[in-house]
Amino acid sequence: MIQTVTKLHNNELPATEPAAAAAAPMRPEGVVTAPEIAVVSEQEQSLTEAVTEEGNADNLLRRALIDAGKITDTDFRRLLRIKEESTQRKSVVSLLVSLGLVSEQFLAELLSQIHHAPLVPSLELLEYPEARVDISPRFLRERVVVPARDEDDKLLLVMADPGDDEALDSLQLAFAEPLVRAVATQADIERAIDQFCEEDHPGKGPDVDDDESDDDGADMDVEQLKDMASEAPVIRLVNLLLQRASEAAASDIHIEPFDGQLKIRYRIDGVLHDVDSPPQKLAAAVISRIKIMAKLNIAERRLPQDGRIKLKIQGRDVDARVSTVPTMHGESVVMRLLNRGDVKLNLSGLGFSATVRDAFVGILRQPHGMILVTGPTGSGKTTTLYTAIDLLNTEERKIITAEDPVEYQMDGVNQIQVKPAIGLTFSSVLRSIVRQDPDVILVGEMRDLETAKICVQSALTGHLVLSTLHTNSAASSITRLLEMGIEDYMLTSTVNAVLSQRLVRKLCTHCREPYTPAPAMVRELKLDQCAPEDEITLYRPVGCEECNSTGYRGRLSILELLVMTDEIRKLVHGNTDARAIELAAIQGGMRTIYQDGCDKALAGNTSMEEVLRVVQEA
Repeated sequence: MIQTVTKLHNNELPATEPAAAAAAPMRPEGVVTAPEIAVVSEQEQSLTEAVTEEGNADNLLRRALIDAGKITDTDFRRLLRIKEESTQRKSVVSLLVSLGLVSEQFLAELLSQIHHAPLVPSLELLEYPEARVDISPRFLRERVVVPARDEDDKLLLVMADPGDDEALDSLQLAFAEPLVRAVATQADIERAIDQFCEEDHPGKGPDVDDDESDDDGADMDVEQLKDMASEAPVIRLVNLLLQRASEAAASDIHIEPFDGQLKIRYRIDGVLHDVDSPPQKLAAAVISRIKIMAKLNIAERRLPQDGRIKLKIQGRDVDARVSTVPTMHGESVVMRLLNRGDVKLNLSGLGFSATVRDAFVGILRQPHGMILVTGPTGSGKTTTLYTAIDLLNTEERKIITAEDPVEYQMDGVNQIQVKPAIGLTFSSVLRSIVRQDPDVILVGEMRDLETAKICVQSALTGHLVLSTLHTNSAASSITRLLEMGIEDYMLTSTVNAVLSQRLVRKLCTHCREPYTPAPAMVRELKLDQCAPEDEITLYRPVGCEECNSTGYRGRLSILELLVMTDEIRKLVHGNTDARAIELAAIQGGMRTIYQDGCDKALAGNTSMEEVLRVVQEA
């Protein structure tokens, strides 16, 4: 991050006037003298001249960014002030990228238009020319430029800031033919600089002999790791990974070291996608940088660690949950990105049909009892619970939660972070919570019998308890609690309902394509149970610019709501299996998670392939 040094209010007297300094009277705090006003005025005047100077490259960029609605004139003046006060050589373009005010791709396209310079979409296909003299890699990295030849054998100087005339003039001396300005993103140029330097000076540079070093950086001391993680290219690389993940609406970033390569993948709409990865030699530096940001122990590489990073990406507040585990070739890191602004805390937005929504809200209005949300990891259980808490959060209710971790902070809700390492477990927290006179209790997960018993007892004593379980269906949650050791009469007295859910990808509305399934497919998938056979129309993904050619954009829930009825209570008392409980719930009006998925596929919200990917009817 840019480190600024403010020089306007040091109030230092000239060293040549010691007597005057000694005799100077004390000033009231906050009073600014005439010399200080002069200094401020000179700086403001110089900034104003820099901004208003016609033909100035920064001024052209300023006007284009303001016209595009990306920044204000005040923001740009602050950027210029940071540039003047920075101890490092930083251009306005570099500052815009470092501070995350605009995306690199947008900035490159904008600069290409401003300077009438060609935009290079990929540097991998270009060749690197031979120079008459050695070019300093440090100079290339400082100015973020790299020479290259295009398909027409034209000599280009690919620049992140095409307004840097000084860099162009300096490098022109190294080549016999004229250089033509071109534009690319800062990240692409930095990767190209590494390749250019390796080709120009084979065998040199920071490469590490794989045969003599440990892949996980075990031979490196802590100070060396800190130094590597503090280098500007590594900081920019990690910031770029986070920025691109946010732009792609990724929920997770996976950084996985393997033999000879560092693999980076984004989980987008529940599916992992490979992205461009840095060289394997940067693995230790990248992982150390992330651990420093998450306040983890970078010296500990043998045990798993968990941390959290608070970020601001393009003006949005993002929390990143960081998890590290040791593997054969180094530490594997997973960052889960939690963006409160992207969470829809309303049931309809999550995918609840009108019937299920009304039934679920009615159950939430009951003064006591237990509501369970079940499903595999990453099925949206926590978001559903937060939505329920948001509906219950009124001045008349006291709500306390025990979570591991606290994913989103909610106003008016007392949220407790469970810390098993110090003995603050779900069970120990719950014993204290019930003495806090709550109306609603949320328990992140029922992981053991003791926690389940306290939840049941809390529901029996007049509290409304919400929690989660990891089971495959709503009915199997009842049998799971029985198997854990909860008495059947306590379950029938406390459980109000069980909601089971999955997440499926939503079809892109710009490119989805309708089709009529074959009769054999209709019978096999039992679609005739959801709609008349002559009215069945399904939709398939196609792919367009709006969805990055995937055919899908966003996710929604498919779910089933099992309400505890007298018939189901009788079956629970008789220790009946989950299948019998499910059949009784279906006879009572419950639509299974598969049927709900079919309804959403017929409505064009998702595809049948997505429904079958996450759930299949028994």
